[in-house]
Amino acid sequence: MNFSEDHSITSETLEKYASEFSRLGSEYFFSRFTNVRPLAEMSLAPSRMPGVLIAVIVAGAATIEVNLATYRLEANSVAVMGPDCLIQVTDVDCANFDSYIFIASTDFLRDINLDVNMLSSTRFSTAPVAVQKLSEDETSLMLRYFDLIHSNTVHNSDEKCVRSISRCLVSASVYQLMQFALRNAAAVQVEEPRSRRSNYVKDFMAMVHRHHRTERSVSYYASRLYISPKYLSLIVKEATGRSAAQWIDEFVILEAKNLLRFSGKNVQQIAYELNFSNQSSFGKYFKHITGMSPTEYQKS
Repeated sequence: MNFSEDHSITSETLEKYASEFSRLGSEYFFSRFTNVRPLAEMSLAPSRMPGVLIAVIVAGAATIEVNLATYRLEANSVAVMGPDCLIQVTDVDCANFDSYIFIASTDFLRDINLDVNMLSSTRFSTAPVAVQKLSEDETSLMLRYFDLIHSNTVHNSDEKCVRSISRCLVSASVYQLMQFALRNAAAVQVEEPRSRRSNYVKDFMAMVHRHHRTERSVSYYASRLYISPKYLSLIVKEATGRSAAQWIDEFVILEAKNLLRFSGKNVQQIAYELNFSNQSSFGKYFKHITGMSPTEYQKS
C-alpha cells in the first residue's frame, strides 16, 4: 500500500513507530500511536493518503492540513479521509496522545457491500475529509471495532477467513460511523444551513482536488457548475478570502512541490504530468508563484 511516485504515508513508516500494528497484505493496515514521533516526522512534508483513512483520537490533539484546509482533531473525535488526499501535520498536543488509525485500499472497500442510499445521506460520502466529535461511549465503541479487526488480523491463521471476517467488521464500523453522522445531521443543518452559494463553493473545492493535475482555468470549473467564471470567483472569494484562481494555483503548486521533492522525476516529466505544454511554461508558472525555479526548489 505505497505510492512509489510521491511522498506517501506507508505501512512501513507507521509500523516503525506504532505501539500496535497489523496488516493484511496491501488491502488494509491498522496502527495505534501513543506517542507523537511519527506525526512529527510526517509533518516535514505533505504526504499522500494511500487509501481511505479512519482515525479516532482518544487523547491529546493534533492540527492537520488536508488539501490546504485546516482541521483540528481533538480527543473523542473521528476523522475520515478519502484516497489521494495530501495531509500534513502542523501541530500536535503531546500530552497523553493516543490515536487509532485504520487505512484500507479502495479495492478492499469495493468488496464490501454497503447500502448506497444510506451512504449518500451522510457527509462522509461527499467530503474528502469529514471530522466529527464523538461521545466517550461512541469512541469506546469504535475502538472495540478496531480491536476486533486487529485481533482477527493477528491471531487468525487462515487468510481467507481473515479477509472475510475483516470485511464484515469494517462494514459494521462504517455503518456505525454513518449512524453517528446521521444522529447529528439534523442539528448540523439547523446550526449551519447550506445555501446554494455554499454548495457551489464546496463543489468547486472538491472538483479542484480531483482535477487540478489537468485543469487550471476558472472557466473549466465554472462550466462544470453551470455558472459564470465571474460569479464563481466572487462567491469563492467571499466564502474563503481567496479567489478561485488562487485556490487552483495552491493545489497545483502543492502537487508540484510534492512531485519535485519526492517523485524522483525530472522537471520535464513533472511538467507533462501536470498538463503543461512544455517545461518552460511550467517553470515560468512555478517561479511566478513561488519565487524560485522548479530546479532550484528541487535542490533546496
